[in-house]
Amino acid sequence: MGDVLSQSEIDNLLAALSSGELDAEEMKESDTKVIKNYDFNRPSKFSKEHLRTLEIIFEHYSRLLSTSLPVYLRKNVQVEVINSEAQVYSEFSNALSNPVLLGIIDFSPLVGNIIIEIADNIGYAIVDRMLGGNGIPLEKTRDFSEIELVIIERIFTVVTNLLMEPWANVVQLQPRLQRIETNSQFAQIISPSEMASIITMNMKIGNIEGMINVCLPYEVLEPVIDKLNTKYWYSTVKVSDTSAYHNQIEVAIAKARIPVKCELGRSTISLNDFINIQKGDIIKLNTKTSDELCVYVGNIKKFLALPGTSSDSYAVRISQVIREEE
Repeated sequence: MGDVLSQSEIDNLLAALSSGELDAEEMKESDTKVIKNYDFNRPSKFSKEHLRTLEIIFEHYSRLLSTSLPVYLRKNVQVEVINSEAQVYSEFSNALSNPVLLGIIDFSPLVGNIIIEIADNIGYAIVDRMLGGNGIPLEKTRDFSEIELVIIERIFTVVTNLLMEPWANVVQLQPRLQRIETNSQFAQIISPSEMASIITMNMKIGNIEGMINVCLPYEVLEPVIDKLNTKYWYSTVKVSDTSAYHNQIEVAIAKARIPVKCELGRSTISLNDFINIQKGDIIKLNTKTSDELCVYVGNIKKFLALPGTSSDSYAVRISQVIREEE
């Protein structure tokens, strides 16, 4: 049932119509529902909720790339998600240039493959860094050699293995790099009319920037598509229990061996005296036998102590603990 207007609201509406402030024809047009055309040949199978959840997954993935790749490239790496959209696979493949770096990845236990595309300038920069260079790409694009592809394959393997953790709340992946293609015509993993989600990330290696595109076909994600929503995502996020880690850290620290030294005193002598010093010579210190001595743990002054003996060994007895705030 529609909203019921009060008498005053009816009077105000009639007054606005009579004065010309409102146009009855415009009100009729505004009530007309806008019908959106639906293309049955290219159905949109990914909702906004699916794409948003995929963004969350790959934001986690981009953080892993940013922290893991510097170990191999020995240079600062920054990766961030820029966009996520649903496309027909033919649009994605037609937009690829040649040569191109395409990693065909088996997305087990899900049936099918996904594609990770790395921009060619990023590929050249990776090769240059792995061979000891400054990570500068080529000025003129050319095909990748067999040796360069072997070097890039190592990075692709790392990139593939990092997919497991971000997808853990959806499915326990066991991804495997099948091959690397440099020609987009040999990467037809699904029908050209099939829908796919394209996640676009920006990678920056030093001063070199390039795009990484991840193509996720709908038919691969279909078995877990219901889990790609934020409600399911946040409900399955586990609260990490750090108590076990604290206990392990405490045990490891307790076994650590730390050098402890006691300073009896200090003195200054000339270089000539130092050169001519002999056994039995006496060096006068700036402390007395009754003074408290400084005890260092590593290079940090932690205790004051009095000198003495224990059995047949020299020893000190702690007289004061020096707190950090002191």
